[in-house]
Amino acid sequence: METDNGKGLILAVASSVFIGSSFILKKKGLKRAAANGTRAGYGGYTYLLEPLWWAGMITMIVGEAANFVAYIYAPAVLVTPLGALSIIISAILAHFLLKEKLKKMGVLGCVSCIVGSVVIVIHAPKEQTPNSVQEIWSLATQPAFLVYVAITMSIVLALILHFEPLCGQSNVLVYIGICSLMGALTVMSIKAIGIAIKLTMEGVSQIGYPQTWLFLLVAVTCVVTQLIYLNKALDTFNAAIVSPVYYVMFTTLTIVASAIMFKDWSGQDAASVASELCGFITVLTGTMILHGTREEEQQQASSSDLIFGSSESVRWYESRKSPNEEHLISLYSPEY
Repeated sequence: METDNGKGLILAVASSVFIGSSFILKKKGLKRAAANGTRAGYGGYTYLLEPLWWAGMITMIVGEAANFVAYIYAPAVLVTPLGALSIIISAILAHFLLKEKLKKMGVLGCVSCIVGSVVIVIHAPKEQTPNSVQEIWSLATQPAFLVYVAITMSIVLALILHFEPLCGQSNVLVYIGICSLMGALTVMSIKAIGIAIKLTMEGVSQIGYPQTWLFLLVAVTCVVTQLIYLNKALDTFNAAIVSPVYYVMFTTLTIVASAIMFKDWSGQDAASVASELCGFITVLTGTMILHGTREEEQQQASSSDLIFGSSESVRWYESRKSPNEEHLISLYSPEY
């Protein structure tokens, strides 16, 4: 058993290294793509032609594969908290490769997010593993989970249709919220697919069941949506901010979705519930600190450009040729 835990530990750490590095590779790819076309944050897809972005994607896939295999050898209570290592790795790499720095309050927010997430995962209720796709389908169609899915999709649509045009470029929670909400549904679908593959390999074929293909369709849709909005988040915001916020929200929502779907909250003692609440409060505090740090950086950058100017500043000129005002914007940047 100890040997299996050791294998799981190594795989989980390797997974964090790959996933943390993938954020940086994709960020650099997005920056290069932005110089040659429309930025991902504004709906562009030129990053699909950028080798660095694909290197980041492959690195992330390898990391996720290693994480999946780690769960075979070690319990979730060991593997899941180690996902926080990807935050530290991406922050360190961003410091040296992207010149993105976190201030002291940002570091405090990052630590708070990690500590809170670890507390939540450690005290999260254990789930019962289903034995067939039909069993998962019955769990997925129970009223409580259907209500959760309805609320999730309503929030996602509100974020995409209303909040993204309004404040998507200034509020990191918009893009990351979409990724995390869809990510929780992805995990539920992937779990069903994994069980189907396992049973099929054991001789009990699940291919003929329509539920298997429906779960696959949901998983693909959710994954594609996640990738689109994660790219927008990385293209718009500091990678050292995106990584911890995404980790916190994704981990929290996945635990909530799993608890509702598999009814794992029943049977928990008061101490575990109190610990989970403390974890949620810690996560919320850390998220607000991180977001506040991002807003402070934006305000300072704007003030610096207005007072001192820079080679990449946006300069405004006003000319009044008629009763109607005309505003001419000239961009001075080495990239143009």
